[in-house]
Amino acid sequence: MLLSRKAIATPFVICVCILGVGLIQFHQLQKLINSQQSASLETLEKEIKSENIRLNFIKKMPTFGYDNFIADLVYINFLQYFGDDEVRDKTGYSLSPEYFEVILERDPRFLKAYRSLSISTSLYAAMPERAIALSQKGLKSLSPFVPEKSYYVWRYKGIDELLFLGNAQAAQKSFATAANWASNFSDAESQLIANTSQKNAEFLSRNPNSKYAQIATWSMVLNNQVDEKTRKRVIREIENLGGKVIITPEGTQKILFPPKD
Repeated sequence: MLLSRKAIATPFVICVCILGVGLIQFHQLQKLINSQQSASLETLEKEIKSENIRLNFIKKMPTFGYDNFIADLVYINFLQYFGDDEVRDKTGYSLSPEYFEVILERDPRFLKAYRSLSISTSLYAAMPERAIALSQKGLKSLSPFVPEKSYYVWRYKGIDELLFLGNAQAAQKSFATAANWASNFSDAESQLIANTSQKNAEFLSRNPNSKYAQIATWSMVLNNQVDEKTRKRVIREIENLGGKVIITPEGTQKILFPPKD
């Protein structure tokens, strides 16, 4: 009888916990959605603190094996947070790494999350050290073959190291590792990444302070299917380095480098 009760109680507890997280997510999403321009800065800051408390709770709560499910829910919540331009213009993006600390702790093989981590935390929250540290921790759970295309994580890490920390030596190692991992595959995309990453690494070894290398790295971000907000930000960074982004008659983007490096 005791075993039977335990067998019944365990699924019930799991369902209650998952439902609780879902309700918390839904309630918090609704609060963030309703936080429009009319909300005062004080109100928005209180909501940010409340959201931070919620994320800290999720970090510590048991998941009963539903880690990927929790990671997906928190990622959806992050997308709502990051996409609320009106509110983020007032409060900034300081919660970005907190979302990804939860997401990547629960699912370190969530490949898509690493790209969002780099853009939101390094580019917008100005916390490249946190982004790199989270990527480095997640890489301990990755291999050249699991998940598929995991070499992209090394590329994102290399981009952060070069553009936001100015650490060309670390970036060179990250690009070289990306090239090594991608070279294990024969498909066109992987071969392109392998060749491009190897060239990036070789160029940095010869000229670690090159503006050309920085512009080329920004172009990687630009070509990575970014949203319009990120696209405008990246174009400004390229122009600040003396480059220029033009649209060809075919509708593709082309980078013009400055006459001198």
